[in-house]
Amino acid sequence: MEDEKRLSFEDGYRHGRYEGGELILANLLPENTYLPDISVEDVITAGFEQFRHQLQSFIEPEAVCAELHKALEERRPMSLVRLGDGEMFALAHDKVVSTELVRRHGDFLAYAGLEIPDHNCREQLAEAVRKASFVGVPTFRSPNFHGLLLPVLRAHGIHMGDMRLTVSTVNYAIALQGHLYGLLRRRRVLTVGNAAVGLASMLRKRGITVTGTIAPVRGTTDIPRILDEVSRYEFDIALVAAGIPAVILAQQIAERYNKVAIDFGHLANKIADGVIAI
Repeated sequence: MEDEKRLSFEDGYRHGRYEGGELILANLLPENTYLPDISVEDVITAGFEQFRHQLQSFIEPEAVCAELHKALEERRPMSLVRLGDGEMFALAHDKVVSTELVRRHGDFLAYAGLEIPDHNCREQLAEAVRKASFVGVPTFRSPNFHGLLLPVLRAHGIHMGDMRLTVSTVNYAIALQGHLYGLLRRRRVLTVGNAAVGLASMLRKRGITVTGTIAPVRGTTDIPRILDEVSRYEFDIALVAAGIPAVILAQQIAERYNKVAIDFGHLANKIADGVIAI
């Protein structure tokens, strides 16, 4: 059995390398010619240099944090959302790839708050990405991360050049670089999501003023209820940790209530469990 698995992997790797590299190169070669001692990697490296001038930099987490600070000072709305593989699959299903394929590779989506197909949620998610102040995107160039990013954005008519892009781990960077306490200090904080109570407890221990917690968030169908409940609280900044719905919630909280809202992700659990300190 182990030998069979190893052979299957080896065979799949060889075919994938051919389809994704050697075949493309072969189709570029004029008939009856070959490239001696030049690998696909050599060709890609040389070709990359032709596009180096088009490289764009992500906005650094420190710069994102500085703008969040400024928005808080000026009482302006600002939203920071992040896209991972769950959000990519949600945006892609029946738009870029089939629901069936997404089910095969995204069996965690229900845990992340989405039952597919859900085209209404898909369009709400696209609108949130379109309107968000900052969008954290994956840099890992795997098929389900960066490999889906451009096709998904094109399919939804979202132009990358119009977006203010940072890395999808921006939330962790802000915390681990020691900026989170300064961002929340002397602010009224609302925590939203399944870890909201635990997060609020740890924030209060650090002297942060938490004026409300909203929990749980029961998937995308719970979004309208959560947005209504937000109106009951006085706050300056919302930390939303609710899987895929967090993208929609963070953008909508910022827009509807003229607040700063951050898609906080699993950082909420890490802080609540004492794994990451602020």
